[in-house]
Amino acid sequence: MNPVIARGLRSLQRNILAGIITVGPLFVTWLIFSFVLGSLAKAGLPLVQLLAAIFPEDWLAHPVMQSVLAVLLTLVVLYVLGRVTSLVIGRQAFGLFESLLERLPFVAKVYSSVRQLIDSMLAKKDTNQRVVLVDFPIAGQKSIGFLTRTLLDSNSGEELAAVLLPNAINPTSAFLQLLPLSRVTLTDLTMEQAMSMLMTGGAVAPDRITFSQREEAAVTEGK
Repeated sequence: MNPVIARGLRSLQRNILAGIITVGPLFVTWLIFSFVLGSLAKAGLPLVQLLAAIFPEDWLAHPVMQSVLAVLLTLVVLYVLGRVTSLVIGRQAFGLFESLLERLPFVAKVYSSVRQLIDSMLAKKDTNQRVVLVDFPIAGQKSIGFLTRTLLDSNSGEELAAVLLPNAINPTSAFLQLLPLSRVTLTDLTMEQAMSMLMTGGAVAPDRITFSQREEAAVTEGK
């Protein structure tokens, strides 16, 4: 191949790769925000359309204006719900609502699982939720996981750990492993650091991480 053409192709490849690296984070951010805003707009759109039917103004019938108002109305409703549930009467009413959901066979399972997952992901630092490393998929290769809880083996009495192992790049799918607590390596990573490592495939990571486990310091703090 002609050297001039070869250099041109290499330069083209480098520039395209640099463009992808530059635009990639912005594109992913735009996808996430567009999904969130689209969901908020869909939630509030019926109410806006009802208002447009009651008050037939030209500006209110414009699709862009309807989407903006739908997002704003949905945020207002979420704020009001959060404010009400933070009050004693609101908590009691919400507790009654949850007790009614728990009586619905299939809905109760889905709702309680999602509720526990959200509470676990939003847990404070002094709770059992921790970022850990476990041997996966083979011994010697560590995977980032979240220690969600500890439990006991009914036969041996050994402490076990329930560890959620999210997939890199796409952490919405994951593996759930039950393993002896002594085989779990605690880290000093925060939830934000761990999610950044997973979302970027390790490109965004701290300079140091606890990888090896001291034999005398088997994990006993997970409880």
